[in-house]
Amino acid sequence: MNKKEIFLSLLLALSLAFFVSPLASPSPDGLEKVAADKGFIEKEETRPAFLSPVPSYSWPGIDNDTLATGFAGIFGTVLVFGIACGVALIIKR
Repeated sequence: MNKKEIFLSLLLALSLAFFVSPLASPSPDGLEKVAADKGFIEKEETRPAFLSPVPSYSWPGIDNDTLATGFAGIFGTVLVFGIACGVALIIKR
């Protein structure tokens, strides 16, 4: 892939992350569903093991849920892209 194709692919991924992530299901994920079904969700620790920069897939400080989720999607996409570029540079050497 050349730089133009990479840039266009990243632009497409960012657009999808922003516009599609707000459409994600509000239902609990699989682990939460099983914990609720089996009756041990109450034992969930109230304090997380580590703080997330984007808790609950919603960008902090933005009141509009749709925008907050879209920006969280962009953040995740940029983070994964950066990690992938770093790994690619290490492998290339």
